[in-house]
Amino acid sequence: MEVHLYIQNDQTVYEPVVKGNITWENNQRGQPGKCTFTLIPDRTLKIEEGNALRLDVEGKSVFFGFIFERNWNSDGQVKITAYDQLRYLKNKDTYNYTDLTAGELIQMIASDYHLEVGELEDTKEKLSRNEKDKTLFDIIQNNLDLTMIHKKEKYIFYDEVGKLTLKNMGNMKLDLLIDPTTAQDYDYKVSIDSNTYNQIKLYYDDTNTKKRELYITKNSENINRWGVLQKDETIDQGADGQAIAEMKLEQYNKPTRTLTIKDAFGDVYVRSGCLIPVSLGTGDRNLKNYLIIDSVTHKINEGIHTMDLILKGEMING
Repeated sequence: MEVHLYIQNDQTVYEPVVKGNITWENNQRGQPGKCTFTLIPDRTLKIEEGNALRLDVEGKSVFFGFIFERNWNSDGQVKITAYDQLRYLKNKDTYNYTDLTAGELIQMIASDYHLEVGELEDTKEKLSRNEKDKTLFDIIQNNLDLTMIHKKEKYIFYDEVGKLTLKNMGNMKLDLLIDPTTAQDYDYKVSIDSNTYNQIKLYYDDTNTKKRELYITKNSENINRWGVLQKDETIDQGADGQAIAEMKLEQYNKPTRTLTIKDAFGDVYVRSGCLIPVSLGTGDRNLKNYLIIDSVTHKINEGIHTMDLILKGEMING
């Protein structure tokens, strides 16, 4: 397998000697892409924080980011941690915007923070929001969440090798099948311990009436089965609280089903947010459906490319 890793410091580009694993990973929501590896330093290698880093696998660029951390061990080897542009969206800011689609919002934030932009699919849903002292991640995600409520479509926001990108998840289907042949090992979990709610309570404090407006919806059947599992959140004044509460109940009023795949055969086109077909038998049910890749960690060691996947979504009996 042909693997090249480049680091640029000022006008000099290095291709350092790497020891052991090179990993790159990405998550569906709220975390930047990350690349880690250990290099063997030499006298000619001069790198520092903020240097640009690119990883190419089989002629395809799979990661572009910037060095944020160097860590030396007792043998003098250096572990490097780099993040893609999404790392800068951890900054907090305040935005009061009117009639912007998610793509237009991303473009505005990117301009303010000097970030590179690629393909931004038009959601055709213009929103107005007053976001105070929130991370840039949350400001963008709040727009995407409301877009999903109104349009019933999910959009994935990510960094595509140095370009901020927004795509409809329906356009991100992969051909790679996860089955007993491609999945070397897996773990399947059903849980109501996290991200399962059968009662939703939303509220805001009305600045005019000085009263708290409440919106509550629940599923009595599942409350009888599981007890009360309540999600309590604030919303913006004037928002359609009942519609948002009902959408959240539909989203969370079910057990979470998580399929963790370990050491699957690697594929450079696999990234979080993609839909991947799965055909596996578990102790609970036969899975036969497209699932969302919640996170993926690619690993290359001695020319062998494998990946660990966390998959979520509706898992249908086969």
